[in-house]
Amino acid sequence: MGSVNVISQHEFADESLVCPVDLARKGLPANEAEYGFFSDCKQGFRIKYLQGRLVKSLKIVMFATKINLLMPCGPAAIVVNYLTAHHGWVFLLSLLGIIPLAERLGFVTEQLAFFTGPTAGGLLNATFGNATELIISIFALKNGMMRVVQQSLLGSILSNILLVLGCAFFCGGIVFHKGQVFNKSAAVMNSGLLLIAVMGLLSPAVLHYTHTEIHFGKSELVLSRFSSCVMLVIYAFYIVFQLKNHKVTSDHVDEGCNQEESADNDVAEISKWEAVIWLASFAGWIAVLSEYLVNTIEGASIAMKIPIAFISVILLPIVGNAAEHASAITFAMKDKLDISLGVAIGSSTQIAMFGIPFCVVLGWLMGRPMDLNFQLFETAILFITVLVLAFMLQDGSSNYFKGLMLILCYLIVAASFYVHVDPKSNGDKPPPS
Repeated sequence: MGSVNVISQHEFADESLVCPVDLARKGLPANEAEYGFFSDCKQGFRIKYLQGRLVKSLKIVMFATKINLLMPCGPAAIVVNYLTAHHGWVFLLSLLGIIPLAERLGFVTEQLAFFTGPTAGGLLNATFGNATELIISIFALKNGMMRVVQQSLLGSILSNILLVLGCAFFCGGIVFHKGQVFNKSAAVMNSGLLLIAVMGLLSPAVLHYTHTEIHFGKSELVLSRFSSCVMLVIYAFYIVFQLKNHKVTSDHVDEGCNQEESADNDVAEISKWEAVIWLASFAGWIAVLSEYLVNTIEGASIAMKIPIAFISVILLPIVGNAAEHASAITFAMKDKLDISLGVAIGSSTQIAMFGIPFCVVLGWLMGRPMDLNFQLFETAILFITVLVLAFMLQDGSSNYFKGLMLILCYLIVAASFYVHVDPKSNGDKPPPS
C-alpha cells in the first residue's frame, strides 16, 4: 500500500506531461486559468486524431486496390489536352482515368449506405450505381449529342447483360464445376422490367419508320416523353416494392448464418463524413474527365479510325461498368450468385427504366429533342439480347458454358457496331447557343 501512495502523490508532479483527457478520466478538475496548457494538449490530440483518420482513409480508398494505378491517367489527359490537343490521346487517357474513379465511386456509395438505413441506402445505390454513365450522358446531352447519349446508355445495358453477367457465370462455373443456382423469381422480375423498357423504346421507333405519326417528327417525341414519365413511375414503385420485400425477408433470416460473414458485410470501413467527402470528390473528378471525354469523341473517332457508334456502345459502357464488372465476378466466385445477378441485371434495369427516361426528361427541360427512338438496328439488338437473357435465366441455374455463350454474344454485338454506319450521327451537332 505504501508504494501505491507514493505513486499517487507523484503521479501528477510534472504538470507538463498531463492531458485534460487524463484528468477528466481521473475525476480531477481541469481549470483553464490554472492549466492553460490543457487546451494546447487537446488541440494536439485532435490534430493527431484527424491526421490518423486521413491516413487510414487514404489507405482504404486510394491504396487498397491495384486498379487505382490508372488514376494518373486523368491528370495526364488534361495536360495532353493543353499541350497538344490531340483528341485521340486525350480521349484514351480520359477513358482510362475514369475507370478507377467509377470503381471507387461504387465503393464509397456502398460505404455510405451503411449509415443511411435500408430505404435511403436503396435510393442512394439507385442514384449513384450508374453515376458514371449518367454524368457522361449529361455532358453529351448538353453538347447536343443525343445519339451518343442513346448509344452509351444502350451499350451499358448490353454490357451488363452479356459481358458482366457472362463473366460472372463463366468465372463462377470454373470455380464451382457442378454449377450454381440463384433466385429465379428476382431474375424473372428484372427480365420483365427490361422487356417493358424494350416496349418503351420500340414504340417510337416503329411509329417513325412506319410513317404512322399524326404529326411527323413531333408525335414520337411526345410519345417518348410520356413513356419516359411512365417508366420512371414504374421504376419508383419497383424500388419501393424491393425495399419492402427486402425488409420482410430480412426479418425472417435464419439465425444460424455465419456471424463472421455478417460482421464483414455489416461494418463500414470508413466513416459517414469521409464517405460523403470521397463521394463528392470522385463525382466531381468524373464530371471533369467526362467533359474532356465527350468533347474529344468525334476527334478520337477520326484519329483512331473507329466509328462513333462503336465508341459509344462498346468503349464508354465498359468504363462505366468497371465497378459492376469487378463486383459481379467477385461475388460469383464466392458462390453468391444472387448478388452477382443483382449487380449485373439490376444495373441494366436501372439504366433501362431510370437512366434513359431520366435523360429524356432532362433533355425536355434543357430544350434538347432527346427521344426513345433508338433506331431499328439498335432496338432489335436490345430486344434479342433481353430474349437471350430470359432463356438463360429460366431454369434458375448457371454454369461456365452459359457464361461463355453470353460473352461470345457480346463479341458479336461489338463486331456489329464496328461495321455499323449510324444514319443519324451526322445530325448530332451542338445546337446554336
